[in-house]
Amino acid sequence: MSINEAQMIAYAALPDEALSDLARRGDRDAEEVLIKRYNRVVRQLARPYYLAGGDSDDLIQEGMIGLMCGVREYDGQRAASFRTFAEICIRNRLYSAVRAASRDKHTPLNQSVPLEIPFFDGQSSCFGAMAGENPEDLIIGRERVQDALSDVRKQLSDFEAKILGYYLDGLTIREMAKAVLRSPKSVDNAVQRIRRKAARHLQAGDISKG
Repeated sequence: MSINEAQMIAYAALPDEALSDLARRGDRDAEEVLIKRYNRVVRQLARPYYLAGGDSDDLIQEGMIGLMCGVREYDGQRAASFRTFAEICIRNRLYSAVRAASRDKHTPLNQSVPLEIPFFDGQSSCFGAMAGENPEDLIIGRERVQDALSDVRKQLSDFEAKILGYYLDGLTIREMAKAVLRSPKSVDNAVQRIRRKAARHLQAGDISKG
């Protein structure tokens, strides 16, 4: 076993806060371990909005940028866990991406990232996306997406409902395929059907309100 491999194994046993502290001091190995540890969290936070009308998996990439911000700016002296801070940073980055993508499209994703009340002083760049926003609008947006997903579930087959659950849990196509004993292509087709049903539901809701 190489020195680097042994170090990575040792780092894997460290808590998030210790890894973040090392990363802030320039330890890229610690940063890599923490990023991999939170990869699924990013997917979990991004996917409801992508499913409900986002343009592409670019949302997941934006979430990863938010995670990097959290890794590099977390201060262990503050009164919350790294996970809380990281999730706020991820959601704020997603919020910025969704706002930028939907500003000229009037899509249901406008103002739809869940609201989190920061435990911190708000000076971090991770919180910049939320400045000046109306909390009531954010809460309404969150509830709208959750209600839409709840309604969409009623339109799914048993197989599609199972895939949706795995999808929102952050599993990859291959991981889902292994879990349901189907081919990756079959699972990907199910995900695409779910997206189309979600998009149709949201469009119908907009028309009925118009």
